[in-house]
Amino acid sequence: MQEVVQARGHEHVSAEHASTFELTSDEYLTPAGDCILGIEADRVPADFGEDFVAACQSHDATIVVTLDVGEHTERIEGRGHPDLSFENERSAVGRTSDYVDDRTIVVGADKAAGDLDRDLVDALAAGEPVTMTLSVE
Repeated sequence: MQEVVQARGHEHVSAEHASTFELTSDEYLTPAGDCILGIEADRVPADFGEDFVAACQSHDATIVVTLDVGEHTERIEGRGHPDLSFENERSAVGRTSDYVDDRTIVVGADKAAGDLDRDLVDALAAGEPVTMTLSVE
C-alpha cells in the first residue's frame, strides 16, 4: 500500500533541520524553512486513502519514505502511530521524534532533512522535481 506525492525543489532548500523533513503545497519557501525539501506538492496528507491511513495507525506499522530526485534516491524508514490523522491540507512532515500533529506522516524516522545526501539536496536547491513515495508494511 502506498501514496505518491510530486513536488519540486527551490533555491532556498537547505535541508539542515535535525529532526524533521517536509513537503508543502505552498508555492514559496523562505530561508527559514530548513526542513522543507519541496514545494508545490500535488497531494497533501488529507488526500491520502482511508486504507493507507488506517494501515499507518499502528505502532507496529513500518513506514518507508523514498525520495527520488533525478538520479538520487534516499530511503527513510520510520513507524506508524495510532494518533496519525493525515488531515493536513498543506504539508506532510516526517519526524525522528514521536511527536504527532495533523501534518505528521511518519514518526521515529531514521533520517531528518539534515541527514540527507548533499548531492540530493543540491539537486533540490537547483529546483529539481522530487517524488516522495510512502509505503506502509
